Amino acid sequence: MSQSSLSSATPSISSPPERLVIASRESRLAMWQAEHVRDCLKKLYPGCDVQILGMTTRGDQILDKALSKVGGKGLFVKELETALEDGRADLAVHSLKDVPMVMPEGFDLSCVMVREDAHDAFVSNDYAGLEDLPQGAVVGTSSLRRESVLRAKFPHLEIQPLRGNLDTRMGKLDRGEYQAIILAAAGLKRLGLESRIRALLPIDPYTPAAGQGALGIETLSKHPNIKQWLAPLNDLATLYAVSAERMVSRQLGGSCEVPLAAYATWDQNQMHIRSFVASVDGKAICLATAQGAVASLEDAEALGLSVAQDLIAQGAASLLPNGLPQ
Repeated sequence: MSQSSLSSATPSISSPPERLVIASRESRLAMWQAEHVRDCLKKLYPGCDVQILGMTTRGDQILDKALSKVGGKGLFVKELETALEDGRADLAVHSLKDVPMVMPEGFDLSCVMVREDAHDAFVSNDYAGLEDLPQGAVVGTSSLRRESVLRAKFPHLEIQPLRGNLDTRMGKLDRGEYQAIILAAAGLKRLGLESRIRALLPIDPYTPAAGQGALGIETLSKHPNIKQWLAPLNDLATLYAVSAERMVSRQLGGSCEVPLAAYATWDQNQMHIRSFVASVDGKAICLATAQGAVASLEDAEALGLSVAQDLIAQGAASLLPNGLPQ
């Protein structure tokens, strides 16, 4: 398995593309993301014909089981990768938090675009915040990471799994199946649903997942010209931050089976990163933070590695269902 070979450098582009096909899931949020990338590419290359290939993934089809039980986040990308391999698409657009931490051989994470708000959002029709929910209120979340924090802070609430695309989840809330749900703020904002957010949850203790709020573009390693065309869309601050986060997650075998958080910010060559690994019931947690000078992708990954090593030294391996990755 190869790591991402994404570089922050912007290479020279010999000739602009004439046609590009973007593979995307067909949910409304995924299509918004694909259309956003299409529009950015059209602005860069006005003569390019940019098309979107909408697809349904296994992750979209299996809605009656938790992701951790059916194969994890990779379920959302496999069909898109197949479209890249057989030539139906040139690039695939993903929510970066859905992209496995180790890229399959032959694939690159070739572009990371500017990050939207990375916070988790509290959404409810009847309550202003988690503190207002009564005993036994049902809160929906798709994330073991969120579940661990909620169970630790609000043991009187009933935490229930919540699957489906964003519109499906909102529909379940509006039908009264949940008193509140926790979603990524980024998706709500991108779809113009910011008014549904009752509160943004603080990074401490509701630390986001690695890559949350960022868009990643995947391509085949054998097509370096496509990576070159995408290079102007890279956002350096986001790239450094998510590279550190994904290094933490990679070292700890991050997946849907692990309550793992990692969030970094980078500004004026300084990075701050916060990460935790917890038990699902929230009774055990290893928490680490670090800050330091970061002037390159290698620096960012080194800081992420130091945080992962701190968590491991605290005993994080005992909280991982399969132990540390080999």
